[in-house]
Amino acid sequence: MVVLLTVVGIVLFVLGLLFSIAWHELGHMSTAKMFGIKCTEFMVGFGKTLWSVRRGETEYGIKAVPLGGFVRMVGMLPPARQQKDAGAKKMSRWRAMAEDAREASYVDLAPEDQDRQFYQRAPWKRLIVMFAGPGMNLVLAVVLLAVLFMGIGVPKETTRIGMVSECVVPAGVSISECTDEYAPTPAFEAGLEPDDVIVSIGGEPARSGTVSQQLRQSLGSTEFVIERDGERFTTDIDIVENELPARDADGNVVYETDDQGDLVYDDQGRRVAATEVVGFLGVVFVNERQGLTVGESVSEVGSMLVNVGEAIIALPSRVPEVFGAAFLGEQRTEDSPVGIVGISRIGGEIMSQGLPVIDTVAIMLSILASVNLFLFAFNMLPILPLDGGHMAGAIWESIKKWTARLFKRPDPGPVDVALLTPVAYVIVACFLVFSVILLVADLVNPVKLFG
Repeated sequence: MVVLLTVVGIVLFVLGLLFSIAWHELGHMSTAKMFGIKCTEFMVGFGKTLWSVRRGETEYGIKAVPLGGFVRMVGMLPPARQQKDAGAKKMSRWRAMAEDAREASYVDLAPEDQDRQFYQRAPWKRLIVMFAGPGMNLVLAVVLLAVLFMGIGVPKETTRIGMVSECVVPAGVSISECTDEYAPTPAFEAGLEPDDVIVSIGGEPARSGTVSQQLRQSLGSTEFVIERDGERFTTDIDIVENELPARDADGNVVYETDDQGDLVYDDQGRRVAATEVVGFLGVVFVNERQGLTVGESVSEVGSMLVNVGEAIIALPSRVPEVFGAAFLGEQRTEDSPVGIVGISRIGGEIMSQGLPVIDTVAIMLSILASVNLFLFAFNMLPILPLDGGHMAGAIWESIKKWTARLFKRPDPGPVDVALLTPVAYVIVACFLVFSVILLVADLVNPVKLFG
């Protein structure tokens, strides 16, 4: 049964990834056709074509390597400008590469399509066409997260006690019974029981989501109002100090960093939580799923986008770590980058845990939404061959045209992004090498969410 659920999880995640890629390309194609640009191919994946069908002037298909997709639009690159000394000297290798790419962009150009080329459209139209791809990923991520945050809800700490700890044990210590060194907890000594509800702490109402923070900030004899079986009573409990995982103002765990500011990991590749001495009662509260408001959901999406951006910026620095995990047997960290195989394997791991259906769906939606946020942010980078590179070219062309009009100069014409083709080749080569390293790491040393 575990194997079956694992396979189902992998298949579902692969389908989700393929849909996300196709959804991205649909944004490009729909806007391109809206502006009269001819689209000859709509493909999910790269390499050998596994299946395709032609509808009208466009061939739709799936290719063997699911590392992305593309929509082939005719005339993506503008014609080369005439060089005054074109026949006087040999063409440089850099320009030869640019001209090869230029010729490839005209392969599917028919005589009747001379006015349906991408480069002929106004810069603002090209900007829309190129933004529409990552924009669709952003829309899909927002929809998935809206379902998660406002529909399914997120686990929030309630004021109802789920478990009473017997001993005061510092973070990282595990014992089987209380000793003189580890005294009974204040909650255990006060006779608190599971299902008791804490109504107030020190005269302040206990608040869902932040009740643990209230306890951490308390110390010494504190008045509690407890509700048990519908009846309330008041009791004084002596809150003690204990060393616990550190948390920030929002209640999120704070992790240890070294002198260089890098995260510290244990032998299992898990981040090590920082600790702090705070007030300790000795209870664990029940978590319940609660829907977020629109404002809270927007804030969460914004935070996730920031995290994705930071992850992309840090990606080059993670290459040695992934290489070591793939080929040197080094420990793979829990927040290590993962590829198509890794993310699909995580989907199988989630399904195989036997979690409640609602929790499984929530985790899957969260990860798939994160993937789409990554696709959005990564494709917005202003480098070729990414969408952001073409967008940067359109923006620069607009600036040049506006400046020419302002100073009453001739139209400078389209920006020749073909000249950056060698840079694009380098970027593609780096991406392919990193993809291979990720593939090996995901196969031999995968990231595991559940240990």
